[in-house]
Amino acid sequence: MASLGVYYLSVFTYSIDAKDGGNPTSIFLNADDLSSEEMQSLTKESGHECGFVLSGTTNNESRSDFTMRYWVPNYEMEMCGHATVGAVWIMDQLGLLPRTERISISTKSGMVEARVDRAGLEPRVFVSQPTGSVEDISDAHVLEIMPCLGITQEELAPGYKVQNARTSRTKTLVPLKDRGILNNLKIDSNSVSQICEKINSTGLYPYAVIDAENQIVEARQFPKSAGYPEDPATGIAAAALSFGLLDDGILSIGTTKPLVVRQGWAMGKPSEIQVQFGLHEGNVDGCWISGKVRRIA
Repeated sequence: MASLGVYYLSVFTYSIDAKDGGNPTSIFLNADDLSSEEMQSLTKESGHECGFVLSGTTNNESRSDFTMRYWVPNYEMEMCGHATVGAVWIMDQLGLLPRTERISISTKSGMVEARVDRAGLEPRVFVSQPTGSVEDISDAHVLEIMPCLGITQEELAPGYKVQNARTSRTKTLVPLKDRGILNNLKIDSNSVSQICEKINSTGLYPYAVIDAENQIVEARQFPKSAGYPEDPATGIAAAALSFGLLDDGILSIGTTKPLVVRQGWAMGKPSEIQVQFGLHEGNVDGCWISGKVRRIA
């Protein structure tokens, strides 16, 4: 078996040239021999999400090209968007991907697909997410969420709903009037964890629509208990947001434009995630998340 290899990447960076943009991840290839305890230990050393690539597995339903496991310092996740994008990107760079149009990846959240667009100056990886589900948050719980973010009722965006939305993980979407409010939130991390536990969410995702016509949104992600207070770019949350905006009528089923989600700007780590709906016979059939990747020395 090939030896363990590790690659340090920044995924969903706003600019390839920006040194501080994107969400860092460490990708471990040929990780079959690592135990869960060793994976978590390596993740704690890194201080951010890590993706572990294992050989393909066969089950009763399907065969994957390879398997991925994901960890944050405190626990194992079912799925991590930016680690998956990063893993496929580095494997493409190393010539390790199968010669197929789409790559199948087994995760604890189920099978996901990936594809690589090499038409531009930089290869771009797209990772699938299933069709999302959306549920409105009760007024009583909205009142509990507001002090977690240091906001008032008047700072919520009128006409939008606070929602739990899910593709691979549930995120709580909190619409705000403008990016000024978004960038000046006062976070109570302990309260964030408590309310997320109560409403069955893995994180609060406040956002503001910056340009409705061009489908540009800015957002921030405060995880329930990942081991750090804020995430600079969250592909799974951006995917969930696309279905929340679809439910609110902000996005339309037939749109050909991607949803552009900017995140991490308040942290000094400008990031950008693009989400494009998949369509089948005129209906939304999941979505694809993508973004730029930069290798860190």
